[in-house]
Amino acid sequence: MSRPQEPHRPFFHFGNPFRMISPKSSQLSPRLLSLLNAFEATLSERLLKLVPKDKDNILSLSWMKLAMESLSEIHCDIKKLITELELPVTGWDEKWIDVYLDISVKLLDISIAFTSELTRLNQGHLLLQCVLYKLESNSPEQFMQACSTLGSWRQHSGSKNPRVEACRPILDNLVESLNLPKVKNSAKGKVLMRAMYGAKVVTIYICSVYAAAFSGLANNLLDLSVPDTLPWAQVFSEVQTTLNAELRNIFSCGKFTVLRELDAIDACIKKLYPLLHDGLGTIEEESFKNSVSDLRMKAEKLSQGLDNLSKVVDGFFKIVLTGRDALLCNLRAGGDVPNSMLGRNVEGQVVR
Repeated sequence: MSRPQEPHRPFFHFGNPFRMISPKSSQLSPRLLSLLNAFEATLSERLLKLVPKDKDNILSLSWMKLAMESLSEIHCDIKKLITELELPVTGWDEKWIDVYLDISVKLLDISIAFTSELTRLNQGHLLLQCVLYKLESNSPEQFMQACSTLGSWRQHSGSKNPRVEACRPILDNLVESLNLPKVKNSAKGKVLMRAMYGAKVVTIYICSVYAAAFSGLANNLLDLSVPDTLPWAQVFSEVQTTLNAELRNIFSCGKFTVLRELDAIDACIKKLYPLLHDGLGTIEEESFKNSVSDLRMKAEKLSQGLDNLSKVVDGFFKIVLTGRDALLCNLRAGGDVPNSMLGRNVEGQVVR
């Protein structure tokens, strides 16, 4: 699934967009500065959780679950900050609203793509259940049918998902959106834009890791640069450098799949194939039983991991959707819905 590496593309080649949103401390009241510092300190803590203690855990379903949970927490932190800023919707600049709504609809589209891939992988798990039923039947005829089903599982698991492949253009567009509109005459607005900048950087990066993992393509992985003056810049750099180095190493190995649980199952299948084709003697019978038992254990681990990950991805979708809907409801009540976003919903559906 690996492909030749593309040269690393530095982002923000158009300059440092952060300089347009950096509030000078002297411009902020002690309360606003305290809110901003608290948000960015929490962001650093959430990022620290993503630094893997064991490199073998990278691209496991449990690590991906942790990463998505962190994104959900960060987006909840943004909601909390908006409330604490006491910045009414009527005080939002139309450009901010445009940016927020445009970003949210793209995140919803990406979440839908990830959900579709998890559903597809769960469908593959049904094939594994069928294989295990046949392998535990002690019937030579069923064994040969299991070989065919195993081939179907490998073909299914190795196939591409068009929805996931469509994520890269969306991510590139989100990277461009990091160049936020300039905030004038609003200290609260500057705090909000700076906080949203941090949330977007982490969201875009984690979503790129997901896109790379689900597509099996290293070129979906992003390299983001952030100003080193930010309190969370160092830990973000540590997370990104550690993950990207290991991820590109995994992709370079040319494995059947880069997801740890799927790769473990593929290793089991490779042990079973020769036993099924060559027949079982007294020596191979014990090895066969152990391999089948190992396959069942790893299949159950995969199923549990997919279920848990599906729940947190769905949770992230709901957090983004409820935040978007709340803003739209407030805008409709005040008659302030921007024309550019009127009627736009996820995947171009009409908002009613």
